[in-house]
Amino acid sequence: MSENKQELGNGETEQPSDQSGIAPEIVIITGLAGAGRETAAHALEDMGWYVVYNIAPQLIRTLFDLQSQAVGRANRFAVVTDPRSGPFFNDLPEVIEDLRKQEVRTRLVFLSADQNTLVRRFDSVRRPHPLQGEEGVLEGIRREREQLAPLRRMADIVIDTSPLNVHQLSMRMRKEFGKGDDHTVTVNVMSFGFKYGIPIESDYVADVRFLPNPYWVPELRDKRGIDSEVADYVLEQANAKEFISRYVEMLIPVLRGYREENKQFAAVAIGCTGGKHRSVAVAEIIGDELRKLGYPVRVRHRDLGRE
Repeated sequence: MSENKQELGNGETEQPSDQSGIAPEIVIITGLAGAGRETAAHALEDMGWYVVYNIAPQLIRTLFDLQSQAVGRANRFAVVTDPRSGPFFNDLPEVIEDLRKQEVRTRLVFLSADQNTLVRRFDSVRRPHPLQGEEGVLEGIRREREQLAPLRRMADIVIDTSPLNVHQLSMRMRKEFGKGDDHTVTVNVMSFGFKYGIPIESDYVADVRFLPNPYWVPELRDKRGIDSEVADYVLEQANAKEFISRYVEMLIPVLRGYREENKQFAAVAIGCTGGKHRSVAVAEIIGDELRKLGYPVRVRHRDLGRE
């Protein structure tokens, strides 16, 4: 891989980065069964990491190289591995040391929990510990803790998940590995027509049929809410601007709460009779106002063109 390094003027080398500008990085997640390995991995997936589950450690570098060749994919690669890999797992410390000697940043995350918490979690899902054999869950936990002790000592990040629920663990992973935009709620604003049904994916639904309908204005009937003439007509109506302002103001604490609860998306649906005029115009304006507040926004007009 040395041929991919860029030599600097002082003889040092610069780590290569992918097309997105993100430096290549490998995160290896391991730890005790029941401590939340999959929850941690899912949090990385939600942030755009490419995650592979339960592979032999010897394959980590090979899969990373294959993934890094994917067009347009950020080089953020994560692996979940544990003793279920069999005898191959014993080579993980050596694999990590080899990776750390190369140009790719490699971090080891070790998830742990106290004995009572692990026993309670296994009891709640009614599954045996993978290493317990015939001796019971306590013996399985003891064996695994002993086997993984060297990895815990060499870990970059150790997380005790005993006091954490799945949402809190996900937030901890976001804090450790997220970029700024990984912590932002994306708002999907959708216009629709009530006569075609309310979008089932909606978190919040607003009804703008209290506004005069441009359909009854002959010169606007065949136009759409994305046309300036229709948008101007809708926004000039009494109560339109006040409604939009107060609705956006209402959404601000909602979106703040979504972020605190580790929710990445919010779906806001704006409806009128047919989804052609009023809801389209209002959805566009609400989308613009939310963008001004710094939220990523996607505006879609579900029923535009169905009339």
